[in-house]
Amino acid sequence: MTEAKPLLATLKGERQEVPPVWLMRQAGRYLPEYRALRAEKGGFLALVNDSEAAADVTLQPIRRFGFDGAILFSDILMVPSALGQALSFGVGEGPALAPPLVGHALTSLQPDLTRLDPVYATVARVVAALPPETTFLGFAGSPWTVATYMVAGHGSRDQSETRRYAYADPPAFGEIIEAITVCTIDYLSRQIEAGVEAVQLFDSWSGSLSPAQFERWVIAPNAKIVAAIHECHPGVPVIGFPKGAGEKLPAYARGTGVDAIGVDETIDPEWAAANLPTDMPVQGNLDPLALIAGGATLDAAIDRVLAAFVDRPHVFNLGHGILQDTPIAHVEALLARVRRG
Repeated sequence: MTEAKPLLATLKGERQEVPPVWLMRQAGRYLPEYRALRAEKGGFLALVNDSEAAADVTLQPIRRFGFDGAILFSDILMVPSALGQALSFGVGEGPALAPPLVGHALTSLQPDLTRLDPVYATVARVVAALPPETTFLGFAGSPWTVATYMVAGHGSRDQSETRRYAYADPPAFGEIIEAITVCTIDYLSRQIEAGVEAVQLFDSWSGSLSPAQFERWVIAPNAKIVAAIHECHPGVPVIGFPKGAGEKLPAYARGTGVDAIGVDETIDPEWAAANLPTDMPVQGNLDPLALIAGGATLDAAIDRVLAAFVDRPHVFNLGHGILQDTPIAHVEALLARVRRG
C-alpha cells in the first residue's frame, strides 16, 4: 500500500520525485484552531489526555495543509508519568516531574501504565478519520532525553544535573535508562498495534554528551528499542532524530539500526548527504527561523535542502519543531515550493 502513501514509501527507501512533507510540531500553537481548543480544554495535559480533543489536534494540520504525514499529538513525558512521576505544566512554564530522581531512587516510584491508555485511544480515533494517502506517525522520547527530565525534574539548557549523575553513578543511571527503554518499547509497540504506521524517536538533548557517553546513553538504548520494534513489527519504519549529534550522526545512523534519520538545522545538508549511509532516507532540515523569515530567504533555504538530498529518499521537514509565531502563509508557501515539481 506504500504506493498510495508517499511518506511511508520514502521511509521504506523509495525515492520520490517530489519529497513528502510533514513538520515537527505541526499540530500546535501557530494554529488558531489549536489555540482555541486548548483554551477550551484548560491546559496542555488536559488536551493530551482527552483522546477526542487530541485526535482533533492531530488532524488539524492535515485538514488545513494536507501534509503527507500526521504526527500523534502527545508529549515525550508521558513515559515518565507512566513510570510513576507526577507530571505537571505550570502556566507559562515548562514541564515538571516529581520527585526528581537526582534525589530519589527509581524504586520509590509506583508505575501506572494505564496513564498511557488515552494515547492509544487517540491513535484509534485518528486512524478512523485520517485520509488514506496520509501516513500516521507515532513517537516517543529517546531514553537519554527522557532521563534528563526524570533526573532533574525539569528541563535545562545543558542537562548538567543528569550528566553529572550519569558520571557519578553509572549503575543507578543505567537502571533509569533501562526502565525508560523497556517502557518505550511497549509504548511504541502499542501505538503501532493501535494503528500508527511509522514511529519517531526524539532525542532532543543528545548534543550535550561526549562521544563515549553518546555511545552509551544514546546509541545503545536506541539500538535496543529499534531492534525490538523491528522484531515485533517487521516493516514498520523507525525514524531517529538525535538533535545536536553533529559529527556523531553517521555513528548514530549505523549503530542504532534506524530506518531513517532526522537531521537538525545545524547540519550542512550536503555534508549529511555525503556522510550518512548510502540510500538511507533522510528527514529535514529547514531552519524553523527561515520558515518565519519567509520570502526569498525561505525559498533559498528550501532549495538548498532539496538540492542536497535529491539523490536519496528524502522527507522534507524542519530541523526542529515549528515555532509558535510562524505565519500560516509561510507554511503554505513552503508546501507550494516543495511540491511545485
